[in-house]
Amino acid sequence: MQTDDLVSIPFRRTNSVLVSPAIKAYILNKYDQHPSTFSADLRAIDVLRKEAVNATEPHTGGLHKLQEYAAQLVWMSGKIPVDLGVEFNWFPSLQPGGESAENNLQFELANILFNMAAMYSQLAVQSNRATSEGLKSAAANFCQAAGVIEHLKWQIASDLRSVPPDEMEPATLDSLYSLMLAQAQECFWQKAVGGKMKDLIVAKLAARVSDLYGESGESAYKSDRLPSPWVHHINAKHCHFAAAAQYRAACDALEKRKYGEEITRLRDSLACVNEGLQARKWLSRQVLADLMGLKSRVAEDLKRAEHDNDTIYFSHEPAKSELPGLDRANMVRAQIPREVSESQAMLGEKGQLGQPLFAKLVPYSVHQAASMYADRRDRLVNGCVIADLDGLTHKMQEVLSGLGLPGSLQALEKPLGIPPTVASHAQEVRQANGIHKINATISHTMKLKQDNQSVFNEGVDVLRKEATEDDTARRRFGTEQWQRPIGREAQPSLYEKVDELQSYFEQANETDVRVQKKLRQCESLVRLLGGSDRDLEDYVPSSRRANLTAKVERAAVKLRETMDEWNRFERRRRQKILTLKNKVSDDDIKPDLLRIASQLERENPMQPIAASHFESLFDERLRKYDPDLEGIRSEESTQKQILQKIQDANREFVSAKRGEAVSKEREAALQNLEDAYIAYHEVLRDLDAGQTFYTQLAPLVAEFKDQCKEFAETRKVEAKKLEDGIVPVTAKTTQGGCQAGCRAGCQDRETSNGGEASHDLVERYANHLCKRSS
Repeated sequence: MQTDDLVSIPFRRTNSVLVSPAIKAYILNKYDQHPSTFSADLRAIDVLRKEAVNATEPHTGGLHKLQEYAAQLVWMSGKIPVDLGVEFNWFPSLQPGGESAENNLQFELANILFNMAAMYSQLAVQSNRATSEGLKSAAANFCQAAGVIEHLKWQIASDLRSVPPDEMEPATLDSLYSLMLAQAQECFWQKAVGGKMKDLIVAKLAARVSDLYGESGESAYKSDRLPSPWVHHINAKHCHFAAAAQYRAACDALEKRKYGEEITRLRDSLACVNEGLQARKWLSRQVLADLMGLKSRVAEDLKRAEHDNDTIYFSHEPAKSELPGLDRANMVRAQIPREVSESQAMLGEKGQLGQPLFAKLVPYSVHQAASMYADRRDRLVNGCVIADLDGLTHKMQEVLSGLGLPGSLQALEKPLGIPPTVASHAQEVRQANGIHKINATISHTMKLKQDNQSVFNEGVDVLRKEATEDDTARRRFGTEQWQRPIGREAQPSLYEKVDELQSYFEQANETDVRVQKKLRQCESLVRLLGGSDRDLEDYVPSSRRANLTAKVERAAVKLRETMDEWNRFERRRRQKILTLKNKVSDDDIKPDLLRIASQLERENPMQPIAASHFESLFDERLRKYDPDLEGIRSEESTQKQILQKIQDANREFVSAKRGEAVSKEREAALQNLEDAYIAYHEVLRDLDAGQTFYTQLAPLVAEFKDQCKEFAETRKVEAKKLEDGIVPVTAKTTQGGCQAGCRAGCQDRETSNGGEASHDLVERYANHLCKRSS
């Protein structure tokens, strides 16, 4: 929006959308709290958004609505993920264009802050600058507009996970930032002129106004997003105040009787005015009238000064390079409103920005931290304790099976019928529905696997399609014009995740194959254990009852005692594992996380809570599993001792029964059933681990697919901009071109800023303006 002599930022517009359904669904799916607890907050957030996005008239009430909604968005970002599931559609304000849509709370916040800056600028333009208080209010509002833009650029737009809208690209925001400060400085200049302050003071104020307009113009040249009338307005203002600064400096020189300096400065002033008038047909009536009025006054004073010097003073007229540089009197700086920089401190029971919504909702970072801790704890317990204990048991069972135990002992002790141990194993398998349970578990595991693979493939297909489109465009336009990295280089972490997830699937598939092979090897015997007693008796051949010698009986008793010792030890181990699992199940870290989170919010309400804040708590909580880790060595040592006893006793037993009439077939059958029972439990454990793996993998592949879609969408927008930029644009130059007058008028600035680099930049900017004006 442009008034006669000042510019205000127009509001970005949006469609009406409800935020509450997505928040409600997220709470329902991800939290252990019911959405009904937050019914009032869900209604409030929708009302806040509606009021904020409809605040499109310059009024302090509308400003407050924007501040309230922005504060709640910042607060909510600590409790709810940014990709909540709401598409926020916003339309550009500076130039016509298509909408930008993002499933991103930070994107919504960026647009609200943009409108807040627009509101401050419109309040500034609306101020009555005919009064001292009005000028003061206008300057303050312009400075706060600049402060909001600064906050938007460095704290929000730079942290968006997608390409920011054109109006929020750094160059555009830089131009608006400098423009707001330039207009604030102009208010101080106007107050000084109205207050009849000394010419040199007014000159220093004007020189700084010119600098700021120049900085805004240079950024506008890089941006290409500001409307052409704005760019001409900014350039004209830059030239106007360069001319005004030189004119006031000339007046000061006259007062100090430096007649030659007066003439040189007046000439520079006139040259700068003429440059500002190059784009007169794009200027507002007020800006054009100001330039024409200044030109008339400068021309009149120059004519008088030249006449007086030629006839009276005969003073030396110095070259421009000989003139002393003008100091700058800077009166402005960006002021980030407290409602933005300290918004979280202003939320509360008596806070100016209202009560924080969803205050009782556990912060999202706490859920992330709880998940991180659970993952570390489970890896520690399952991978370093339970897996090691299971490994020790499996190793022992392999050794016993190699020794033919307990089959050979059972065949001798009970030559007829089914031994009690085997009968017990059979009863257990029957009650668990044996092979049917295994097949059902396999079916469910394969369904989880296929679902995960399907979601993963969708994400890979999205990346493949993006790569194909990018390659097509690169061949079409050529590598010199299509200058952007390929997808793998642009987002290497995402492509690394493809390889990582693919390796997970491959490793899991290898494990699945091993489990199925193990099942095939023992399936017939597991079916037998789960069948009838008659089938079991038919499988185990009986042997005749023999009269054992005393030596054999003693050896058998000794072996039985050592085997019973192992069985008792194994039962204690299983109980120890069960106790450890219960310990893990009861290990609820959330109360401690909430306590620390509350403490952090009190001590530093502006600092977002991250999972990394809880590292010391993680370490402290995991130390309570140290005794379980240390106990593995004791378990291994005791097992070695028992195994040695069994091996010694078994050698005596084998030696003693040599020559006795013992059925080898019965020994083999009983040993096969024992091995099948052990394999049955191993298969169940492996299948349970497989289900757990695929269940935990599901959110990872879902997140991967979402990231692929987001990346592809970002690349599509980027490609559209790149393609638009490749289309050749012809431009004409305005008749007469840009003159050197403004550069002459800004000579002091160039001298103080290092000369050639500044000169080249201004020259490029001036040439650019000529092209845009055609």
